[in-house]
Amino acid sequence: MAYIKAISYYLPETILTNEALVEEFPEWSVEKVAAKVGVNTRHLTASNETAGDMAEKAARKLFVEYHVDPSTIDFVLLCTQSPDYFLPSTACVLQDRLGIPTTAGAFDYNLGCSGCVYGMAVAKGLIVAGIAKNILLLTSETYQKYLHPSDKSNRSIFGDGAAACLISTEGFAEIGKFDFGTDGSGYRHLIVETGASRQKERTGRESTDDDGHVRREDYLYMDGSAIFNFTLDSVPVMMENILAKNQIDKDAVDYYIFHQANKFMLNTIRKVCALPKDKFYINLENTGNTVSSTVLIALKDCLANGTLQKGMNVMVTGFGVGLSWGGTMLKFQ
Repeated sequence: MAYIKAISYYLPETILTNEALVEEFPEWSVEKVAAKVGVNTRHLTASNETAGDMAEKAARKLFVEYHVDPSTIDFVLLCTQSPDYFLPSTACVLQDRLGIPTTAGAFDYNLGCSGCVYGMAVAKGLIVAGIAKNILLLTSETYQKYLHPSDKSNRSIFGDGAAACLISTEGFAEIGKFDFGTDGSGYRHLIVETGASRQKERTGRESTDDDGHVRREDYLYMDGSAIFNFTLDSVPVMMENILAKNQIDKDAVDYYIFHQANKFMLNTIRKVCALPKDKFYINLENTGNTVSSTVLIALKDCLANGTLQKGMNVMVTGFGVGLSWGGTMLKFQ
């Protein structure tokens, strides 16, 4: 068995409000931004602040909040698409900075919106296989650094942030069975095309997609329509698979925490899947879409406000860049 034992998160100090966005894009209104994407404020990393820096701060908060001794950690997993270096893995750097023993394993893995769930699965696998007992799962992303200043759509959606989760042989939420999926044929729907080995140098090339949005190869591009359609195709099927694999009826699920993509998408998913409002989490108001950290941030907030109680069955899912999706059930002890 594998359990979630602790969760903390960190949000950078700089805040971008809807009012500040509207000053740059006067054709929008504050109300329009809030109504469409469900975000009022989002946090931005400083120019010298990295995903590794945020992950370290989230981990240190977890150590303090839950009285965790770093010497008990025997594996570090970091989910990020904005690593500090091409090599080495930022997780290796964090092992040293956090005072985790040199006997611990550590590696990064490159995933976005489904990354938290994938990390839970890897951590559970390490525990079940007897390889590790206390895994520090970190998620950290600085998407705002990938956005072009004139990309008002994505700048309104994404926020920077990091989360830390201790997965162990005991804890407050048992991790159930997983359902995963990948459709790499849609990889260009959410992409930064330059900077890595395929195209190392910046190109400066721009084009316009079918929806009239500018596609800039040197910055993050998201085909909103394609991602929306992919989500509506994959999430309902994934949800049914999670229920089947965990041998649980839909009526027995007490709460749903899905990746916090944007308010419109989440409301559409909820309606398509016929899920009650009071069982479905939507709250991007003060964070925006923090990519791989949204699920852990949601779990932490729901624990803090008393939404999640002992005995509850909670479905968690992630979906997006890759294209990739994954989900599981959490049984609160």
